Amino acid sequence: MTLKRSDFRFFHRLRVRWAEVDMQKIVFNAHYLMYFDTAITDYWRALALPYQDTMDQLGGDLYVVKATVEFHASARVDDQLDIAMRCLRIGNSSLTFQGAIFRGEEHLITGEIVYVFADPATQTSRPVPPALRETLMGFEAGEAVTTLRVGGWDELGTDASALRTAVFVQEQRIPKELEWDEADAVAVHAVAYNRLGRPVATGRLLPHEPGVARIGRMAVDRTLRGSRLGRDVLQALMQAARARGDAEVMLHAQQSAIGFYRRLGYENRGDPFEEAGIGHQEMVIRL
Repeated sequence: MTLKRSDFRFFHRLRVRWAEVDMQKIVFNAHYLMYFDTAITDYWRALALPYQDTMDQLGGDLYVVKATVEFHASARVDDQLDIAMRCLRIGNSSLTFQGAIFRGEEHLITGEIVYVFADPATQTSRPVPPALRETLMGFEAGEAVTTLRVGGWDELGTDASALRTAVFVQEQRIPKELEWDEADAVAVHAVAYNRLGRPVATGRLLPHEPGVARIGRMAVDRTLRGSRLGRDVLQALMQAARARGDAEVMLHAQQSAIGFYRRLGYENRGDPFEEAGIGHQEMVIRL
């Protein structure tokens, strides 16, 4: 079966490493299944679905019952490959994913993985939950997988608080007394929700000085970082600042996030410093 890149809307990119090839410098056959499995992980991220939390919420899990690989040509060491995935069919209790591996426009490998949605305790099959079915079908149809709400703490505080607690207090071990302050009550908050209604990213906007807004408390679900969620929340808050007449936005970026903000147009201002025991850099952008 020959497939085209245009048959897919999701791609995961990788470069073939020396450890994945044989003496002929072509990829060991078994590695192609690993490539598809890695792409499936990123596919769930593209759906804005933290896998384990999603399965817990749906009361089941996915189990592989069949995996096939069809070889057309070999990948070689240092090849840059695009691993394409799509949900091809959804049965009563099964999900069939089709994969293809491309080197440029050349179709090298075809794969198919069949999962069954099942009770994790008994491993007996269950119907695919309607919410999961709709999310998969919507994504493949090009629909948005998240909705973004902007509002006050009384409206969004419960969901923003849960996400910030998971990221800042539990993951980064910032003391609770440093995470919560009175500014939440007067800030503009943004929260992104996936199609199961789970909050997956948040941030807040405060006035800093006349004409200057301050964005902070940017948090994205740990398993979904590297997707577009942080960018979407940031841009929603910047739009809120622009709408109220601010000319500049400033923020304190954690050192690990400086590259993210630079890619969106922010520039460093001043020297690095520590805040809550974590290295930060003040960054600004003109609106």
